[in-house]
Amino acid sequence: MSDDIFWVPFETMEQFAVDVFRGVGVPDDDARICADVILAADKRGIDSHGVGRLKSIYYDRIVKDKIQHPVTQFEVVSDRMATAVVDGHLGMGMVVARRCMQLAIEKARAYGLGMVVARNSTHFGIAAYYSMMACDAGMIGITGTNARPSIAPTFGVENMLGTNPLVFGFPTDEPFPFVNDYATSIIQRGKIEQYAREGKECTPGLVVNDRGGTMTNSAEILEALVHSRAALTPIGGIGEETGGYKGYGFATVVEIMSAALQQGVFMKQLLGLDEQGRKIPYRIGHFFIAIDIGFFTPLDAFKKTAGDILRQLRASKKTPGAERIYTCGEKEHLAWLERKDKGVPLNRELQKQVTAMRDELKLMQYRFPWEGGRG
Repeated sequence: MSDDIFWVPFETMEQFAVDVFRGVGVPDDDARICADVILAADKRGIDSHGVGRLKSIYYDRIVKDKIQHPVTQFEVVSDRMATAVVDGHLGMGMVVARRCMQLAIEKARAYGLGMVVARNSTHFGIAAYYSMMACDAGMIGITGTNARPSIAPTFGVENMLGTNPLVFGFPTDEPFPFVNDYATSIIQRGKIEQYAREGKECTPGLVVNDRGGTMTNSAEILEALVHSRAALTPIGGIGEETGGYKGYGFATVVEIMSAALQQGVFMKQLLGLDEQGRKIPYRIGHFFIAIDIGFFTPLDAFKKTAGDILRQLRASKKTPGAERIYTCGEKEHLAWLERKDKGVPLNRELQKQVTAMRDELKLMQYRFPWEGGRG
């Protein structure tokens, strides 16, 4: 990594995040949940959704934009056997999502399967966090969420669908579960935000402008997305030849599951701007499914079969010159093994953001490694 990178221990960074959330009015227990979700991303090497979003997605939306509530009102509006509908009332998305998956797990213990959907929520961090909750309970976890319009439909250039992850988590007999946590676009908005902070450009073909041409300047892409002058391409790419309709289809599935069951908002209603261009709440929708494996087969047997499938995939014949084959969740586990004794990597832009939040909230008990001369 660059010489501009400083590593901050996870324990320090997580406590700082807790104190930041507390400082903007999030209750103590909820602040710990929010910090845990954020740091889970950095621990898994998903820097696009970790501390890098603490200021822009959470701090600024509560303090500066005033479009998100620090105190979460979790309302169960419908509760019927294996299902429930929740209203998050624009509270902390991580708190809403964690409680939804906990409820789904409880229902799965009773009925074999539990499903909970949420409306009027906010950004909930990495989707894998909630699928992994189910895995830790010996269950299959499935989750998804809609988001700000980013993806264009196949043969279109207008950003209509969110990056809409569709995430499955399976427990295995290995040290880590199988978790496929990724957007239904080739690149997600958070990765472009990360590129913009690092001064990197996007690969051609990942983003199209409103004339059908490709865009690569990360900062310009982020601005164009807000004003519907650019769109991300779905998994599979532009057109049908490489299967772009498949990513488009999955993104639509997530949009419907995140809005129709709970009668939430969708697509352009999630732009976060009113007709005068003023910022308004996003009112995001989520869904959570937990499946109790024990209702089908012994858990240990399931985990061994799942592990055998993954091990055989990794042992299969490789492309000439390829070092190895990975399965979903493996790279994230390896990232944790590499980072657990090092902490969170912060570049210059994130150092400025962390320092700004520290100073604004007067959390002067924190001194960071890039402040060598600070007394």
